Amino acid sequence: MEYLRLAEAPHISALGGINVSNPDEDVSFALQNPALVRPSLHNQLEISDNAYYSDINIMNLIYGYHAEKINTSFAFGVKYLNYGTFSQTDPTGMQYGDFHANDYAVSVAASHRYGERWRYGATLKWAHSTLYDKTQSALLTDIGINYTDTENHITVGAVAKNMGVTIKKYNPDYTAEPLPFDLQIGASKQFKHLPLRLIGTIHHLYEWDVRYDNPADITTSTLSGTTDTSHKSSGSNFADKLFRHFIFGAEVLLQKRIVLSVSYNHLRHQEMSLQDQSGLTGFSFGAGIYLNKFQIHYARSYYYIGGAYNEFGLNMALNKIMSIGTGTDKLHWNKEYKDWE
Repeated sequence: MEYLRLAEAPHISALGGINVSNPDEDVSFALQNPALVRPSLHNQLEISDNAYYSDINIMNLIYGYHAEKINTSFAFGVKYLNYGTFSQTDPTGMQYGDFHANDYAVSVAASHRYGERWRYGATLKWAHSTLYDKTQSALLTDIGINYTDTENHITVGAVAKNMGVTIKKYNPDYTAEPLPFDLQIGASKQFKHLPLRLIGTIHHLYEWDVRYDNPADITTSTLSGTTDTSHKSSGSNFADKLFRHFIFGAEVLLQKRIVLSVSYNHLRHQEMSLQDQSGLTGFSFGAGIYLNKFQIHYARSYYYIGGAYNEFGLNMALNKIMSIGTGTDKLHWNKEYKDWE
């Protein structure tokens, strides 16, 4: 179920793959932190397509809705990954046909306001994976809170992600693999007289040392007739251990219509770089255009020096695109709400 860690939209990818505190009026952040679901996202639909590595295709759909009667905001999301077609062979290489592999997750998030500046929320997920004729399923939940100071343009969010149980295992005779739990906290600060927003996110708060124990890092030296074998990653390396938990991001806001994003994910940089060269590994870039009825988002993320992948997303304000008359007043279809109302 590691695919649940993948970003749900290009705007998130452009900010390093995780963001639990971005105050933008963008429904895609609703599944990063359910407490970011709010009335202003009512009737916003986000669709994104990710041209991932090895021809893997990832699609996401997220829809926001505010139930005025119970003063609760909802978000509905679907994540789908298609890994393509594979050849079925026996140990000698004889082909017997093809098989497919795919993953999907269906999410429902809800949030409620508490006081003037707080929101709290939860997400319920059904995750399913298919490989050949085997399937695996899990039921998970996210719990999040958010604090927003609109006067000083400060937003702080925290979320516990992917808590749950495996309902069905690929192989019932083996212990279920651990679900991708994470504990994250983030903050954003937008300057009043400068078109700049700074964002910091901390992940894997439940575990201090998240370095990968790579066998390729083993070095052997011979001294006085003895052999000493050690990992290059051994030792305290306090700074490296610390910053692997951090993602740093910044956004330039131009006339409230254009957003330019850049981020650096230190964990990704350290894990995916080659020993002698790293290039832009760990960096991500993006841009967004905010129109009256649409938002257009693009992201380019560098996982390794061999190349980056591109992602495109479209957000639509359905109530502005297709007004369906007064007969739906009970659904508040045509209603618009102020941001952070």
